[in-house]
Amino acid sequence: MERILVALSGGVDSSISALLLKEQGYDVYSATMIFHGVTDEALKYASDVAHALNIPHYIFDLTREFQNMILNDFIREYEQGRTPNPCIRCNELMKFGVFMDRANQLGIDKIATGHYARIEQDDKRYLLKRGIDKNEQSYFLCRLKQKQLSKLVLPLANFTKEMVRQKAHLSNLPTAKRKKSQDICFISEKNYAAFLKGKIRTKPGEICDKTGKKIGEHNGIIAYTIGQRKGIGLSRKLPYYVTSIDAAKNIIYVGDQQDVYRSQFIARDLNFIVFDRLSMKMAVQAKTRYVSSLSEATIEPNEKDSVKVVFEKAQWALTPGQSVVFYSDDTVIGGGIIERVLDT
Repeated sequence: MERILVALSGGVDSSISALLLKEQGYDVYSATMIFHGVTDEALKYASDVAHALNIPHYIFDLTREFQNMILNDFIREYEQGRTPNPCIRCNELMKFGVFMDRANQLGIDKIATGHYARIEQDDKRYLLKRGIDKNEQSYFLCRLKQKQLSKLVLPLANFTKEMVRQKAHLSNLPTAKRKKSQDICFISEKNYAAFLKGKIRTKPGEICDKTGKKIGEHNGIIAYTIGQRKGIGLSRKLPYYVTSIDAAKNIIYVGDQQDVYRSQFIARDLNFIVFDRLSMKMAVQAKTRYVSSLSEATIEPNEKDSVKVVFEKAQWALTPGQSVVFYSDDTVIGGGIIERVLDT
């Protein structure tokens, strides 16, 4: 009987994943990771689910690893005027890195999570594909390598959230009525500035218009993101929008709404799933935010292990540090990190 370790978060998705695997005859184990942002409530729910399913439950204290791999990187990125996606990084390094290593230490070869996505295998490679739920989560798994995909099981591949909720109620699981968790576990109510305050040394600087003329002052770049309209502290008949951030010069640039739309950028820190390396220009669908719709684009090799991405239609608030994910129909081609937005 094959053993699988389920990453039990205390939410309904991972709970049903464990239940499905048990129903399918696997020898199911569970474990919950503890780090900054994981609440006692989540831990209690995870423990209660493991008890209800009569499966072993481990606690992995990964506070130090999370600080070193996720929080420190998050702080460094904001310090440089960039906007990172810590959830994608956490999946790559924590859930399918450290957690997978802990599973191996227990003698368990595979792990499972509650992500809404699919993994398929062709003659040569493991492929990551979009799930069937309207809020499928392949975007967050874009950095997984072939070895990680080969050891990962996604029980919710052919489930929708509604189906999961219904099964949880029918099975009387403790998490059946639990609300959806927040997007970034270590930041409450998306208050980035409050989280970063005291962790990044800030100083006042200039706010300039697109011509470079100073039109105001800011109290620190960490309170600003590209596309921001509220809280800039400047008034005129038409609102200002943050169009770019120059961390080296400590300058916030603002402009009109149309100035926030861009169509081209350079992406680095690449991970391709369907092949090892991009060798020629390729038509794809892409998005730079989980909540965005897929848009037609092209990607082509660029210098120093980077790619140039060109969208057919200009996109809102392309931001250095964000993750871009490339698709071909329902298959994830790969992804990267926006390094530099290009003027067009």
